Amino acid sequence: MDDNSPPQRVEPARSPVPRRILMLGATGTIGRATVKALLARGHAVICPVRNPGLASAFLPAGAELRPCDVTDAQSLRKEGLRSEKFDALVSCLASRSGAPADAWAIDHGAHLVALAAGRDAGVRQVVLLSAICVQKPLLAFQHAKLAFETALEQSGLTYSIVRPTAYFKSLSGQLGRLRAGKPFLIFGNGELTACKPISDADLAAYLAGCLDEEARWNRILPVGGPGPALTPREQGELLFAALGQAPRFRSVPVGLLDGIIALLSLAGRFSARLADKAELARIGRYYATESMLVLDPASGRYDAGATPETGTDTLAAFYGRLVRGEEAIDRGEHAVF
Repeated sequence: MDDNSPPQRVEPARSPVPRRILMLGATGTIGRATVKALLARGHAVICPVRNPGLASAFLPAGAELRPCDVTDAQSLRKEGLRSEKFDALVSCLASRSGAPADAWAIDHGAHLVALAAGRDAGVRQVVLLSAICVQKPLLAFQHAKLAFETALEQSGLTYSIVRPTAYFKSLSGQLGRLRAGKPFLIFGNGELTACKPISDADLAAYLAGCLDEEARWNRILPVGGPGPALTPREQGELLFAALGQAPRFRSVPVGLLDGIIALLSLAGRFSARLADKAELARIGRYYATESMLVLDPASGRYDAGATPETGTDTLAAFYGRLVRGEEAIDRGEHAVF
């Protein structure tokens, strides 16, 4: 098998305790993979979604789709849960933009609604997809996620809070630039940050495993893909290699983002739309300057060695498949490039 081939995955063992799962965020890329992983383990998976007809085109057979607005308590209880009993809540739900109103409505508010409704429906275990960047919260969506994490920890339910590092899709946005003969953009020297990228399938397997692995219960779980940690410059080198091109880089000063943030923040005093754009620029700066690794609270430094790993899929292999058209990416609304 060459390095660009998909990893050979071992079929997961069926769960010793098949459960009825209320699955939030099923239509996102990681949500879809998680639904597949849960079904493979023998769980019954019920997915409240806005548009079941559209969702059925890309969610695996076996998942039950129910039309529902998960941000509305009455809709979730009446149309999503239907007075039925559930064993566990698994959530890959997240705000799309990271703008403050969106973040507090989804990352916090919708999860509180689901937690209350789930508890009333018999849920005794929750697996939550969070983000490793909440270790150093400077942004609205990070504070919203932390607020719900706290509520979950205090709920009395068995929980697993999973904080993954960077996703493959978030590190793939410059493929079009490179194909057009343009250089790979980096901030500073391209070595300001590092991460252990993780694939959707490997993360989904980890999330599904939290239901049965008691060592993962009532814990906050940072996790990355198979190492080593990669800097943006190294990520660029891997993408150039997949394309068969010699690496070319262009440095973007972090100060440029600072200037954009300052201007948008000033304009945002008079426009909610521009205030949201200022927050998106702050998100971009955060990812340009902060590593997605475990943060050592004593030293204030990110520690690759302390960042747990899972799975088998590598970024290099993913890039190879992406270049060959065997993978597609949906990067959402808050990609830097």
